Amino acid sequence: MNKVHLNQFENSWYKPANKLKIFIWYFTNMFLFKTMLPIPSSIKIKVLRTFGASVGNGVVIKPNVNIKYPWFLIIGNDCWIGEDVWIDNLAQVSIGNNVCLSQGAYLLTGSHDYKKEAFDLMLGAIVLENGVWIGAKSVVCPNVTCKSHSVLAVGSVATKSLKEYGIYQGNPAVWKRERIIGE
Repeated sequence: MNKVHLNQFENSWYKPANKLKIFIWYFTNMFLFKTMLPIPSSIKIKVLRTFGASVGNGVVIKPNVNIKYPWFLIIGNDCWIGEDVWIDNLAQVSIGNNVCLSQGAYLLTGSHDYKKEAFDLMLGAIVLENGVWIGAKSVVCPNVTCKSHSVLAVGSVATKSLKEYGIYQGNPAVWKRERIIGE
């Protein structure tokens, strides 16, 4: 049986930005986003746009949010990003309008190929369409699309795409029922 050899890991092909930009963003993220200080969302949004993110109007970004690379981030209008959210966007993350990322939600765009000896890096985009709610402490994995108004319940893990107006729960998340709005 072959074995994993992490000393063979090599990801020089992955160049998300120049090293200076990454360095400056790292400290900006630490002092403006990954802090419990109540820095206004308007300031955070201006900074994200300066670093290449596309951010709509009416976005609320709570304290202690971690964003890996803002230049791989699109956020629509009227979104809420709760405390302790981690947008680990090694690849593109697209968030539609009226999306809620509850406390501790984790958007994960990178993983490793466990079948390779060198544990190769794998990337996959995430799309959260309009009206999606990602519950507290939930995880959205690479290559997942959460269709319009779908819900990922508290503590669940989306390893596959969610259908529109579906409520999903568990690890891995499975369809539980239809989301009906306005009752």
